[in-house]
Amino acid sequence: MIIEQIQLKRGIAIGLNFEMQRAPLLVIKATRGFAMCGYLDMATAEKLGDVAIRVSGVSTFDDVLAAEVKSLTSKAKELGITVGMKARDALELMF
Repeated sequence: MIIEQIQLKRGIAIGLNFEMQRAPLLVIKATRGFAMCGYLDMATAEKLGDVAIRVSGVSTFDDVLAAEVKSLTSKAKELGITVGMKARDALELMF
């Protein structure tokens, strides 16, 4: 597992990279929510009331930050996050 601090404008996020068999499982956590790759389940994040976004086709933290939001929870929507927004911008709203 790789843990990395990721400097954003509003604060420092924590990146978690789990090397799986075929592709990495990536999460970047800000103060109020997180960005996740396609390995994780958006329905569960919604059910738990998390502020979460999902991106896909990523293999590094930089890929996650540059990727467009593919789906999001209702709590993320309340922060002004939208589908198509860059994950970096969405994470900034989570501080």
